[in-house]
Amino acid sequence: MFAAMARTTRAAAAAAANKKKQQEEEEKPKCEKKDEEEEEEEEEDLGVSVHNTQTFAAGESQASTTSTTPPPPTSKKRKAVIVEEEEEEEETKVVKKKALGKGQKNKNKVMIPAARTPGMKMFVGAHVSMAGGVQNAITNSLNIGGNAFALFLKSQRKWVSPDMKEADAKAFREGCEKNGIDPKKHILPHGSYLINLANGDPAKAQQAYDCFLDDLKRCERLGIGLYNFHPGSTLGLSRTASLKRIAQALNKAHSETEFCITVLENMAGAGNVIGGAFEDLRDIIAQVEDKNRVGVCLDTCHLFAAGHDIRTQKSYNTVMSSFDRIIGRKYLCALHLNDSKTALSSKRDLHQNIGLGFLGLEPFRLIMNDERLQGLPLILETPTGDGEEGKTWAEEIKLLESLVGMDGDDSVFLAKAKELAERGVADRGAAGIAAKKKAAKPKKG
Repeated sequence: MFAAMARTTRAAAAAAANKKKQQEEEEKPKCEKKDEEEEEEEEEDLGVSVHNTQTFAAGESQASTTSTTPPPPTSKKRKAVIVEEEEEEEETKVVKKKALGKGQKNKNKVMIPAARTPGMKMFVGAHVSMAGGVQNAITNSLNIGGNAFALFLKSQRKWVSPDMKEADAKAFREGCEKNGIDPKKHILPHGSYLINLANGDPAKAQQAYDCFLDDLKRCERLGIGLYNFHPGSTLGLSRTASLKRIAQALNKAHSETEFCITVLENMAGAGNVIGGAFEDLRDIIAQVEDKNRVGVCLDTCHLFAAGHDIRTQKSYNTVMSSFDRIIGRKYLCALHLNDSKTALSSKRDLHQNIGLGFLGLEPFRLIMNDERLQGLPLILETPTGDGEEGKTWAEEIKLLESLVGMDGDDSVFLAKAKELAERGVADRGAAGIAAKKKAAKPKKG
């Protein structure tokens, strides 16, 4: 009987405790609940995003300024529509890793503790996740053997994000010093895809500028000296006026910050997207007042898609000479190393793993042996599967580093190039079929 009474008493006490806890949760301030939800969403957005789109800015710049978040991706391969060519579909591969709570272990995480190669003059790395805190990007880069890295400083899909925690910023600065990473030279943050400094609408241009300036200030708070961004889109307006608006925004941002270099990225050149031609970047730089605060990042996939063939020594030399003549080698601050899922001059921004695409392995051998590129951050933005970014990028970093000092007729190189090309046959074939179907479609108008 006493045992039954004790059980009844314990059950009643447990029920009362649960009821009290429920009441406390219901009485919790709504703003506190909202902060927790936003923080969880923010950390989810800070995972790795390997972009395969021309730019989100072209479409998102036309969205209402009251909107803070574009539609989230619904699958690993999603469609992004370029505003000026709504009928064209671009695949986007997104790898997202939710931040781990304290004491949690991600059983599905594939991590390769690949040691960094010491003494390298070619600083290869990848665009890694900062989920859980900006300092985690350092660890993620070290785990794949990176001597350089890129990251998002906040959600790339939101206009406004919570401020960076000072404890995280301090841990980042200390992590760079501890691991011998020069944040002014070998870290290349990527700007939000929403930003379009060329936007002709005053309210939307201000929204883009505020997001852009916030990124620059975050860079300087972390001691980072480079900030890479997409130039944007004319949205059908005058190209000359659009380039002028970009330069004006850069001049203003430079006056409100101290040292971070704003790094323009070349683009694949579809429709109204700015940056497919070297002349676009040249004309922006010409209007920037402080030439020490502006530079260029060359993306190999974008180069190829825009019609710059870099697959042989001769054509590579021609393209780089053209860059030197039109823009100037002194402005080259970084490279994005990506193969291409589509053929030369496709105008499509679809990244492929090194050696598997239409570029092949040779252009990357040429890059890794170009002494003029020594000391620059060389960043991979190649596709990965869920949880596989560590393995994929660690292997690609070691592959690229192995090309240093290797001749194009070396039997080891030729065998590796053939192996990778064979692995990419199916994807290249599918791309060719898709291109033929697109060409066969009747043009509108």
